[in-house]
Amino acid sequence: MTENNNNKVNTPNAPATDQKRSFGGGNGKPGERRFFDKRPTDDFEEKILNIKRINKTTKGGRRMRFSALAVVGNRKGRVGFGVGKSVEAPEAIKKAIADARKNITIVPISPKGSIFHEITCKEGATKILLKPAPVGTGIIAGGPVRIIMDLAGYKDVCSKKLGANASINMIRATMKCLLSQRSPEQIAKLRGKEIKDL
Repeated sequence: MTENNNNKVNTPNAPATDQKRSFGGGNGKPGERRFFDKRPTDDFEEKILNIKRINKTTKGGRRMRFSALAVVGNRKGRVGFGVGKSVEAPEAIKKAIADARKNITIVPISPKGSIFHEITCKEGATKILLKPAPVGTGIIAGGPVRIIMDLAGYKDVCSKKLGANASINMIRATMKCLLSQRSPEQIAKLRGKEIKDL
């Protein structure tokens, strides 16, 4: 009986022992383990701008939490940002990414991959200036502004930060600038003219 049991175990057709981590079919070899990729299958990229530690003094002592700021975009005119807070840093990052995906908006991009016109916006004590740039210039910006412009899909933009350096205000001011743009078609419609007459 022991010989029969050994033969059964050593047969090449024995099923895989780890059913949760392997699956059959396809062009793989018999018994080959393949794994599922649980990452999102969409084309949005995620970037974490910063993670801050927040201390709150209460009657019972100090309470420490983490705050994360994330940006997501598909480089095709869709971008969003979000903030997440939690006792643990990984959980704060997870909340920030989920919040950013909920706040995705469509921003206008010119046919040349730049913005349509110069624009300045203010958020709190931070002011952001954006200017269109010639083809081949690239994104001349730093910090959060560069990440927003890159994930949104802009190719050639110049920017200047004026005022405070708060990351969240820089992002909000940049998004306000991008959403406040007006294309030549929109301006011509408002003025009651044709595009060639502008």
